[in-house]
Amino acid sequence: MEDNQASTSEPSLSPKPIAVLVIGMAGSGKTTLIQQINSYMHAKRKIGYIINLDPAVTHMPYEANIDIRDTVKYKNVMKEYNLGPNGGILTSCNMFATRFDQVIKLCEKPRDPALQYIIADTPGQIEIFTWSASGAIITELLASSFPTLVVYVVDTPRCTNPQTFMSNMLQACSILYKTKLPMLLAFNKVDVTRHDFAIEWMTDFESYQAALDKDPSYASTLSRSLSLVLDEFYNGLKSVGVSAVTGEGMAEFFEGIEACAEYYEKIYVPEMQQLRKEKEERETARKQREMQKLQKDLIKKAQLADPITTAGACPSSKQLKEAEGVEGGLPTPSSASVSAAIRPLTEEGDEGDEGSCDYEIEDEDIEQGEEEAEGGR
Repeated sequence: MEDNQASTSEPSLSPKPIAVLVIGMAGSGKTTLIQQINSYMHAKRKIGYIINLDPAVTHMPYEANIDIRDTVKYKNVMKEYNLGPNGGILTSCNMFATRFDQVIKLCEKPRDPALQYIIADTPGQIEIFTWSASGAIITELLASSFPTLVVYVVDTPRCTNPQTFMSNMLQACSILYKTKLPMLLAFNKVDVTRHDFAIEWMTDFESYQAALDKDPSYASTLSRSLSLVLDEFYNGLKSVGVSAVTGEGMAEFFEGIEACAEYYEKIYVPEMQQLRKEKEERETARKQREMQKLQKDLIKKAQLADPITTAGACPSSKQLKEAEGVEGGLPTPSSASVSAAIRPLTEEGDEGDEGSCDYEIEDEDIEQGEEEAEGGR
């Protein structure tokens, strides 16, 4: 029985899988790299879950566990909404994002053995995912449920040009600050061109300046200035060289993923909790302000609806003094004047007011009262 209890409690103790968002320029080799990642996980008996987020891809070298094409038909969306290729991809991703909570539930489902990695292949048009509502929704849902990182795939042979290298680094920097997640730079196609020059440019400012000296154009001058700005950005980045064709660098690639996951737990989780706490405090303060405003509006509306009742309910000090006869020289009414005022209501000779009182004062009562008064003297 103890063994059964241990087996039932084991899935709850298993760590959460690491979510990996693979992003890169068109032609950088994202899909081929994911196929190599899938092969490596099968060879090392690592349990992975692959999600395809590209609705326009015609052929995939791997089998995805969740495919956007099974939910949204890209060509039908283009015909129905009269859209072009990019608009069709963007609309398809937005439609899929509305049901991404179901994807999260599938990923959170307990398994034996437990899930270790969630690999997401993004569309080839990088701006469709990074700067759209669907990309923000998918990224935030994954980051709030699992340790999440971004793998930015760089086309190494194209980056031999210093200006192209700078454009890739600026794109990576913008994605880093947009997603606010740990990032791993994956220099792909190292079987064609080694990535040593890129690592040297990132760590040695003078070597990058020397490469820019060969081009005296304005673009090279701008790249020289930007390299100074990105110096701190380079210090916080982890990079690795991989080959989607030969599988070189896969072990270092997964080591980088594990390091980014630890960084997520140490840095990003406390920051996310702090941001969530600040958001809740701002929301509470906003509700209090709205409640106070509502109470003032209700009081003002009641005053406008019944000003006499409202004014009588809370008399001012001036009104109280006037009522007491202090201001304006008004005398306080005496008992004699009060008796004279009520006499027409109590005398029998006034026929017009007959029956207006609840009772009448008899002469015997008056005489009896006078005798009592003399006796008291």
